[in-house]
Amino acid sequence: MDAQDSLEVNAELVLPAGELTWRFSPSGGPGGQHANTSSTRAEVAFDIEASAVLTNWQRERLSGRFGRRVAVSADDTRSQTRNRQLARDRLAERLRDALRVEAKRRPSKPGRGAKERRLKGKRQRSMLKEGRSRRYDND
Repeated sequence: MDAQDSLEVNAELVLPAGELTWRFSPSGGPGGQHANTSSTRAEVAFDIEASAVLTNWQRERLSGRFGRRVAVSADDTRSQTRNRQLARDRLAERLRDALRVEAKRRPSKPGRGAKERRLKGKRQRSMLKEGRSRRYDND
């Protein structure tokens, strides 16, 4: 296992290859003789609880999202190597998304222009409706 086998999730987290568990099996679907003899489907799993590289915050965050472990698979292509790369990319993307912290929305007040446009629209609507009514003069 060398550095190129490790999985870079983001700038703060790089998973060593030893913490990733791989499984290969035949892909489903059509493919003839090749599909029946080749284990091209790749599945990679990561045990969150047993990881030595995660901080406490990362472990809690990932455990809350996925449970004890997270696994992804790929059987898009007929190549085990390509499916292996796709599975690595998908795992990194899932972990990256789970660790991303969204900024809290701070409610804002409408600007002066928005208020004026709203009031102008209300006045125009009111005038339109007023023009529809019948008026009887007392003359």
